[in-house]
Amino acid sequence: MRVVIAGGHGQIALRLTKLLAGDGHEVVGLVRNPDHEADLAAAGGQAAVLDLEQADVAAVAGVLAGADVAIFAAGAGPGSGKDRKDTVDRGAAALFADAAEQAGVRRHLQVGSMGADRADSLHDDEVFTVYLKAKWAAEEDLRSRDLDWTILRPGGLTNDAGTGQVKLADKTGNGSISRDDVALVLAGLCDTPAAIGRTLELIAGDTPVAEALTNL
Repeated sequence: MRVVIAGGHGQIALRLTKLLAGDGHEVVGLVRNPDHEADLAAAGGQAAVLDLEQADVAAVAGVLAGADVAIFAAGAGPGSGKDRKDTVDRGAAALFADAAEQAGVRRHLQVGSMGADRADSLHDDEVFTVYLKAKWAAEEDLRSRDLDWTILRPGGLTNDAGTGQVKLADKTGNGSISRDDVALVLAGLCDTPAAIGRTLELIAGDTPVAEALTNL
């Protein structure tokens, strides 16, 4: 497969790149900073330097051309303000989906956030509320599209070593999950037709990832 990952220098994306490249797939990561190219190369991928807050659809579609899977794993990140939560977590996600449609890339994975479905009930204007609302808007946008989409909402992210055992379901309840295991699940979702058209939650559990994917 040829897989294009938006947010290619993110912690989950680099882990995912290493997994996919290790299985012989071609991985391209979209990054804003050309200094990050070496990190992608070390993980077995290649970088396409492109700022999703500035690029147009045609430029992103050009990178996506010929891809089998598009994965949106970008985020404004800790410390970013409310404006960038909207321009990245919502706006860039919509741009990436627009580009996937234009490039004819049907399989589309999007990393969401646990709690996004409760965003509309939140009324304060704190950064985290803006973040959840942006994630929810990005989910709603993707669900409206004629793409083979899957939305994955991980629980609280940790840097613990992955166990390879998870709980993956439409609803899991609250919990945490290692970035290692999120990457492992995303790699598997690339070729799991049963996940198409579903919004899935993911936390640590006691089911091996391969079995959890099969159970879908």
